[in-house]
Amino acid sequence: MAQSKVSPTPLLKDELDIVIPTIRNLDFLEMWRPFFQPYHLIIVQDGDPSKTIKVPEGFDYELYNRNDINRILGPKASCISFKDSACRCFGYMVSKKKYIYTIDDDCFVAKDPSGKEINALEQHIKNVLSPSTPFFFNTLYDPYREGADFVRGYPFSLREGVPTAVSHGLWLNIPDYDAPTQLVKPLERNTRYVDAVLTIPKGTLFPMCGMNLAFNRDLIGPAMYFGLMGDGQPIGRYDDMWAGWCIKVICDHLGLGVKTGLPYIWHSKASNPFVNLKKEYKGIYWQEELIPFFQGVTLPKECTTVQKCYIELSKQVKAKLGKVDDYFNKLADAMVTWIEAWDELNPPAGKSAELTNGPKK
Repeated sequence: MAQSKVSPTPLLKDELDIVIPTIRNLDFLEMWRPFFQPYHLIIVQDGDPSKTIKVPEGFDYELYNRNDINRILGPKASCISFKDSACRCFGYMVSKKKYIYTIDDDCFVAKDPSGKEINALEQHIKNVLSPSTPFFFNTLYDPYREGADFVRGYPFSLREGVPTAVSHGLWLNIPDYDAPTQLVKPLERNTRYVDAVLTIPKGTLFPMCGMNLAFNRDLIGPAMYFGLMGDGQPIGRYDDMWAGWCIKVICDHLGLGVKTGLPYIWHSKASNPFVNLKKEYKGIYWQEELIPFFQGVTLPKECTTVQKCYIELSKQVKAKLGKVDDYFNKLADAMVTWIEAWDELNPPAGKSAELTNGPKK
């Protein structure tokens, strides 16, 4: 049996940070209050650092703007994107918790088919606290969920599963489409609630959306780099995609799991498809070379930590993608800078690093 007794989901309120990138007042938190208030929030303010972002009363939070990022990281701040939600990964770096949940400020509480409000965070916690099954597909989906199990023919030697590093949630209402799809289907809305959680099989890449995402920072945090996007860069809206491709090949190499499916949030507004097209157009044709690259990545057995895997991946990016465009040489260098900054703020056990001057409150 995968599970004999259903125990309540631990809240993990002292072990999880919620990271929110934003350029506006966070009124959306009011509807999330019943679910988010017990947790610590890390708000990464993008854009003009002189603007004051209002946060509803009663939330425990720290807020970092571009001036804070520059002060804390110094020259290494160059690896953190500006004027793009990719800046959220700075929050992953400064967190001291084991788990991260990140959500966009246009994501509202969804309802399940019975009309009950969905506690997205609770479902993500269930996902990351139960194992994944990347080596053999279970046709009843997640065998560790209540009312499910491993089906006949599933090897007993694989039923323990592997630790889950990432939980990728979905969206009702506005789907996460690229600009060409938005342009040809401007009125399409996702109304399909599929009550399922899947482990993405080993060797299979996926498009990771960063707007409703949880992960085990201890297991995969250093690989959750959202790249160089936005201001001064030739591409946008591929920040979470890049991170997703990187984390998947590293999870496959290290024997970790990635789940997708529940929970749903309500994605409230569509971004402008013409603006999106300008951001995406290079990525749309670059990805035809990026995907074969990631499908062909092999990491040597000496790569036993996420950091070692990520540095090795950066070398392969430079060697094989640098010829696609010089941007990938810059990105490969930024990947190394990111790891250096991560290790400075998150030194191995026994050493300690201080956040100089701390965050604003």
